[in-house]
Amino acid sequence: MVTNITVKAPREVSGLRIAHVSDLHNAEFGAGNRELLGLLAEQEPDLIAVTGDLVDSRHTDMNTALSFVGEAVEIAPVYYVPGNHEARLSDYGELRAGLEAAGAVVLEDRAVKYMGANLIGLSDPDFALLGDIFGEVPAMTRAKLSELTDPGGYNLLLSHRPEHFETYKDSGIDLVLTGHAHGGQFRLPFIGGLIAPNQGFFPKYDSGLYTDGRTNMVVSRGLGNSIIPLRFNNRPEIVIVELVEE
Repeated sequence: MVTNITVKAPREVSGLRIAHVSDLHNAEFGAGNRELLGLLAEQEPDLIAVTGDLVDSRHTDMNTALSFVGEAVEIAPVYYVPGNHEARLSDYGELRAGLEAAGAVVLEDRAVKYMGANLIGLSDPDFALLGDIFGEVPAMTRAKLSELTDPGGYNLLLSHRPEHFETYKDSGIDLVLTGHAHGGQFRLPFIGGLIAPNQGFFPKYDSGLYTDGRTNMVVSRGLGNSIIPLRFNNRPEIVIVELVEE
């Protein structure tokens, strides 16, 4: 499923078209992910943002992940940030090297310029801390972003975690692309998602666009599953985010 979201932005970045892929968890859509790659190609994105959990730590298949990325870079430049499942891998270095060899740009706590935007990537906090211990994750995230944001530019952040929206907002981020919540796994009419990692029951940030002041955050429902193998009223998705002039 393709979900289209438009976000207002300054003229210098307007027109930027981003395909947001998250939480694939080694899933395949068609042999060799041909269906997924076909959908991505049809959207003609300027870049493909992969916001973590490309693999699943419980049944890791690096070949599937690397094959997908190797094909995706032929469609558009791929920018990747690792999620909590990558943080659990003892051989994450091998995955990272494979992604870079395939042509992806791995953004781990660094920023690059892309089509007028300051494109920032954060590693998942589980690389440093196990869970959000006594508020340490927001403080750590805030410290990293203080060094990576461009006060005069358009700051576009790739981060696996949506639950730190307030920290992103306070750090001057204009647009955040995240996943991790799996759409709340089971979506209830008029209520939304039922449960999400690190947010618990009835998560605040589970799917779609959230706006507070100048900061917009797009949360992808993701593509694959992990601990809970089923979804209800919650189709897998890629999200096409298009920046339009404000």
